Amino acid sequence: MNKTELIQNAEEHLFHVYNRFPVVFDDGKGVYLYDTDGKEYLDFASGIGVMAFGYDNKEYQDALIAQIQKLTHTSNLYYHKPMIEAAEKICKIAGLDKVFFTNSGAEAIEGALKVAKKYAYTKKGANQYEVIAMGHSFHGRTVGALSVTGTEHYREPFYPLMDGVKFAEFNDLSTVEAAITDKTCAILMETLQGEGGIYPADREFLQGLRKLCDEKDILLILDEIQCGMGRTGSMFAFQRYGIKPDILTAAKALGAGVPVGAFLVTDQVAKQSLVPGDHGTTYGGNPLVTAAVAKTIDMMEEHKICEHVQEMTPYLEKVLDEIVLKYPFATEHRGMGYMQGIVLTIPVGEVVKKSLEHGLVVLSAGKDVLRLLPPLVMDKDGIDEMKQKLCEVLDQYV
Repeated sequence: MNKTELIQNAEEHLFHVYNRFPVVFDDGKGVYLYDTDGKEYLDFASGIGVMAFGYDNKEYQDALIAQIQKLTHTSNLYYHKPMIEAAEKICKIAGLDKVFFTNSGAEAIEGALKVAKKYAYTKKGANQYEVIAMGHSFHGRTVGALSVTGTEHYREPFYPLMDGVKFAEFNDLSTVEAAITDKTCAILMETLQGEGGIYPADREFLQGLRKLCDEKDILLILDEIQCGMGRTGSMFAFQRYGIKPDILTAAKALGAGVPVGAFLVTDQVAKQSLVPGDHGTTYGGNPLVTAAVAKTIDMMEEHKICEHVQEMTPYLEKVLDEIVLKYPFATEHRGMGYMQGIVLTIPVGEVVKKSLEHGLVVLSAGKDVLRLLPPLVMDKDGIDEMKQKLCEVLDQYV
């Protein structure tokens, strides 16, 4: 079948909950994707921040092939070596004590919310259930994750959602303080907001939240599903702020291409929250995905991926500054590391579509931000090529 026939076939059988772009990707190599017609695309989206090492990485593939040939599933009724190895490695890089592996980021958020509620129930009683989340946040599409997502149009068609959620303003500590009651069990936020427009947390804000939570025995949950695992130049973005969360969620680049997420907690939280029977998953933490997690962490450390992102970030930001200076409709860029956004006053969706036509894969974030999430191995040549292709598109609006 040709591309048109493949897309027609897809639309006939797939539930239409995505407005997909008219391209059928077939394979990838390095930081490039190729469609069924053989056209090449420079990837500055990395599967929404998933493909940390790009595509067709032999070292990563060999590790997964070896595990597939041994064992892919046992259920969580038993131990297996990949899970044990992955658990040790992720706790070490995060500086937290216990981990639960999930199938996705949304499931990690669901688990984190259950941990917080059970912790408060155990320590304070049944009425300690309120969660404070942030405006313009995004945490997932399941009911619990949607309940704490701070964008009304995502939530509205699905009311009533989880009770007891309040929204404060990101980077405004006074609004958080005003929302706290004697029923508050947790404060949840992205360390670097993604879907909401690429907004990093201010140092004073995040440190202030940590102090508030310590004073009032409220749990701080940091969602690093998109901004974690090396994307900001450190394993987790919170490590740049001199604080530590009580609960951390991770996914996307955690497995560098397989569906896996996790939530991590401190020993104190673990001892006073979930017990056997409170939570579970059939597939979560299976041998295949945890082999991928363990290999991903090994490769990030051995190939100094965080150091590479730190080294390349000033060059990427210089290029983005040049783009902002060149075009009057590009008003600013913001972000951290390899998670950047350019604010545009022209239709972002059109720019994303035209970029694809020019062989560049980029994303949007909110209504006015062009989002760049390249594979963490992207080098200067790739950044230069991105600039060339993106400028070819933006020139059409001058």
